[in-house]
Amino acid sequence: MRNYEVEVPVSETNSAIMKEQEKCISCGYCVNVCPPKVYEQQKIGIENNSDILCISCGQCTNICPVEAIKERLSYKIVQRVLKNKEEKCVIFSIAPAVRVALGEEFGFEVGTNLEHLIPSALKSIGADYVFDITFGADLTIMEESKEFLNRLESNEKLPQFTSCCPAWVKYAEVFYPEYLPNLSTTKSPIAMQSTIVKTLFASKIKKMPEDIIHIVVAPCTAKKSEIQRKELSITKQDTDYVLTTRELAALFKEENIDLRNLKPSKFDHPFPVGSGAGVIFGTSGGVSEAAMRTAYYFYTGVNLKKQELNFQELRGMNGIKEATITIKDKTVKVAIVSGLKNLDILMEKIKSKEVSYDFIEVMACPGGCIAGGGQPKSTLLNMQETKKKRMEGLYQEDEKSHLRLCHQNPSILKLYEKYLQYPGSPLAEELLHTSCEDKSYLIEGEK
Repeated sequence: MRNYEVEVPVSETNSAIMKEQEKCISCGYCVNVCPPKVYEQQKIGIENNSDILCISCGQCTNICPVEAIKERLSYKIVQRVLKNKEEKCVIFSIAPAVRVALGEEFGFEVGTNLEHLIPSALKSIGADYVFDITFGADLTIMEESKEFLNRLESNEKLPQFTSCCPAWVKYAEVFYPEYLPNLSTTKSPIAMQSTIVKTLFASKIKKMPEDIIHIVVAPCTAKKSEIQRKELSITKQDTDYVLTTRELAALFKEENIDLRNLKPSKFDHPFPVGSGAGVIFGTSGGVSEAAMRTAYYFYTGVNLKKQELNFQELRGMNGIKEATITIKDKTVKVAIVSGLKNLDILMEKIKSKEVSYDFIEVMACPGGCIAGGGQPKSTLLNMQETKKKRMEGLYQEDEKSHLRLCHQNPSILKLYEKYLQYPGSPLAEELLHTSCEDKSYLIEGEK
């Protein structure tokens, strides 16, 4: 009989996370990082012999010292795809937080940016294209910023919550369904990019969607569950597989890739680069900072000056951050939350009307995607310092970028000019927006 006072149970049908029960030493670490509301429902599920609730954030996989709980591995399948792709076109898209963490698995200094080595490594084992998901982040900001300004002008469905973290989206569906109208309808950067790859890019290279295998590399285990959401796919399956950063490292090691001796290369066109604002999506506060930069332009018609681009109050490791931002005649109250324990604290204050905001960014993982459930565990004993260095790696890339505003990305502008017309257009709504559903029926013991 297992002791679920010190263990997180994992369903065999969980699409993101798996558990090898025989390895478990009942240390209790996983319980300490599981969001309390989720863990309580898991225990009720065990008692009632029913489904085990999970939001797939993967923090339990990060903390498990014996690898009893880990992501559901897909890299072996991808390895076979690369070796037997026949007429298929194999495309990889790389999330921003991956580039500043992958090196830890290969002896690089923490925070080292491997942006120019990852494409070379993937091409050497059979990838046809390697894209930067920072493009998808820029596209997300174009749609989300316009959506936010529309809500701000009409004073409806505020505060607007971000929707790029799938663990948070499911958490909201289960525990805060009354706030679902407040979630941005904009797809996450990964879902955005996958839709564009399987539709517009497929057409460009004269391929049917089913002839493209699109593989996303993310710092996140929840993305493995997110790609199963049918409402995110325009084709049968916009994202075919998700690999975590750890899985990418395992793939490279099994293929004997020597990252230190690879010739650097760039991401492929038409998604060769994103803005610095898109890059900082990987940190807690980065989505809000990117959104405010572009919202300012959409509302005023002018760009923030270089010295105004850094919103320092939105940065850092605090679990709850607040800022008041002036956009011409509008005063925008912003809150940043990372870690769902912190979210519960903030939501109680919102419900009691103790605080009010216009824009709220939520990341399930403390520190944001740089601490996602699929990131390297090599520096687990000094994780706070590791998170800071990964953050610094992304902020440094933003600082040195010649392109720091999503709405100035020439690839994004070309996409709207040739296909989408403008943010929030009918075609943009069809391709780039999605929906959520009330899943509070999953809560047991409160009926």
